[in-house]
Amino acid sequence: FHHLLQEFTAMENVCMPGWIARRSDAEVRREASVLLERLGLSDRADHKPSELSGGEQQRCSIARALLNRPAIVLADEPTGNLDPATSIDIMSLLERINLSGTTIVMATHDRGIVDRGQKRVIELSQGKIVRDARGASYGVGE
Repeated sequence: FHHLLQEFTAMENVCMPGWIARRSDAEVRREASVLLERLGLSDRADHKPSELSGGEQQRCSIARALLNRPAIVLADEPTGNLDPATSIDIMSLLERINLSGTTIVMATHDRGIVDRGQKRVIELSQGKIVRDARGASYGVGE
């Protein structure tokens, strides 16, 4: 997920993709409100990123990624700078998003996330696919 734009509130950050896509402001704000509520951030909508915790910033980034209802979400180290409890929360959120029909493609070095997920694992080494396994863990094929 991209870093949040520091000069904008959480609500404005979530709305940004809709505005860029030239969707109506009312529709974009309505959908952003729903996403912020779903991700437990309604009470933080008017806060700037510097006023949000790391987990709140990541959830806000996820809401922004979901605003235009993409078929695929790319997540690059989504738990990289988070504490273990917050990492588990973010992964649970991504799991729920996946179960609702959105494909999540995630890059991570976190063995625990991969081992707990038991999802499809595609391992790259020096730019080449060296493993493609379903229901896999990090250590298989090392």
